[in-house]
Amino acid sequence: MSPTRGPPQPNLPTALHRDRRLVGPPVHVALPGRTRLAFLSSARVHKSHPHRDSRRLLPARTTRRQFPYTNTYISPNRAEAHTHTGRNEMATLSVPAAVPAVAEDCEQLRKAFAGWGTNERLIVSILAHRDAAQRRAIRRAYAEAYGEELLRAIGDEIHGKFERAVTQWTLDPAERDAELAGEEAKKWQPGGRALVEIACARTPAQLFAAKQAYHDRFKRSLEEDVAAHVTGDFRKLLVPLVSAYRYDGPEVNTSLAHSEAKILNGKINEKAYSDDEIVRILTTRSKAQLLATFNSYNDQFSHPITKDLKEDPKNEFLSTLRAIIRCFTCPDRYFEKVVRLALGGVGTDENTLTRVITTRAEVDLKVIKEAYQKRNSVPLEKAVSKETSRDYEDMMLALLGAEY
Repeated sequence: MSPTRGPPQPNLPTALHRDRRLVGPPVHVALPGRTRLAFLSSARVHKSHPHRDSRRLLPARTTRRQFPYTNTYISPNRAEAHTHTGRNEMATLSVPAAVPAVAEDCEQLRKAFAGWGTNERLIVSILAHRDAAQRRAIRRAYAEAYGEELLRAIGDEIHGKFERAVTQWTLDPAERDAELAGEEAKKWQPGGRALVEIACARTPAQLFAAKQAYHDRFKRSLEEDVAAHVTGDFRKLLVPLVSAYRYDGPEVNTSLAHSEAKILNGKINEKAYSDDEIVRILTTRSKAQLLATFNSYNDQFSHPITKDLKEDPKNEFLSTLRAIIRCFTCPDRYFEKVVRLALGGVGTDENTLTRVITTRAEVDLKVIKEAYQKRNSVPLEKAVSKETSRDYEDMMLALLGAEY
């Protein structure tokens, strides 16, 4: 017998439009994607409690044209859904249609390590063409078959920048982020960007997984190591940044975005760049809410917030604030610049190049390559090939999706 059905429910958009007392006038809200009807939350800001909001549902038609920060925004859910499959259309990772059995991959890797010389090309041909889940399975099966951790075997056979690239890539994404975060926290320099990228260019779930991996690896929390090794205004900013577990949904409070854009502008005009309010907004609000705030800033003051944070180009704290904002608003252009500087300085910064390519190859490296081509009129593969060599070059080009 079918369950008793209640009375038909009214069409939600129509019902909300009928009762203007409930929803108020439609407003435009920033969200990635094509123009469509969305239900987002709005709020009144209480006079007695400026940061408390009361959320209400209302219909809003979203549009890219009105919001500059949505033009290059990459949906975190879209990227995360494909991170471990190698099927993400924004990724450069190339996985063969017919992947050999895990046991066969292990056997081939064992052969690559055997004898007087290491077969580096065989290592690249296998590991650089397996997604995270497949690499995890290879590591587990290799340890079971040969009684040795694969990463240890890699470290015994290859060295230098090639070893670093292969090892970082073979790690699980969360393990990789934990290693990168620990390395930067303990050797902190103001120009470091790994902590910012892990906190702001990952989804909240990915950041949480990285912090769990950090616990397992170092038997301490990431927050306490950042607090122990980073000082001054950077500690004030980075500790809450890596501590955050942001809401990851699309809801946006437009009234709050408007008011917090004014707060940010006021503090920046006062040159109070490390003010508690700036830190609070950047380290607690969701990505969607921050995008709305930055768009409101642009609308109210006729220029992007990053322009006001270029007062002193040599000020590393301002540079860090801009990096945080760009990781949220335009990650492709942010990473393009990081790669460009890594390749264009006096000597190639292989550690930075390796970090970007290994962390983005399963996420959005194809989009970063497009941004690089547009900005420099040179394919990223060609630039990398020019500045690298031998086995390290092969590994980088393979992760970039190039034939080598």
